[in-house]
Amino acid sequence: MTEDAKNLLVIAHAPSANIQRMRAAILDGAGAPEIDGVRTRLVTAFDARPEDIWQAQGVLLLTPENLGYMSGALKDFFDRCYYPCLERTQGLPYALCVRAGHDGAGAQRAVETIVTGLRWRKIQPALICRGEWRESFLDDCHALGAQIAAGLDAGIY
Repeated sequence: MTEDAKNLLVIAHAPSANIQRMRAAILDGAGAPEIDGVRTRLVTAFDARPEDIWQAQGVLLLTPENLGYMSGALKDFFDRCYYPCLERTQGLPYALCVRAGHDGAGAQRAVETIVTGLRWRKIQPALICRGEWRESFLDDCHALGAQIAAGLDAGIY
């Protein structure tokens, strides 16, 4: 790990075994051995604080779809951190992953509305893992973590 490593913050609400597996795949991808200039840190949505975001050069959000919306835990995170981060984190690169039993559109829209207000910068389209559980979701999550970390490492974001 280089001394001037960038910080990737993964903020996750993972209440089920499958979402925990998705979270692990994201972290595994972000920690790929060829990515040596990025420190990845996991914080639960309930535990994330403004200071965590202030120290990050990129954020990856993971949430289940709950009743057509983001999880209450992720909403709680935004409620607590929105105003302390509003002026300090403009332009922060972020990505979103949603585990959706339905279409995930409501959860995606809700998160994107909030991060638009924060003026965070979406660095790739949201990964929406829709419908019945598929093992391929893990490959998609691994790739997402690797892409975000590699982009930070290369200075693309």
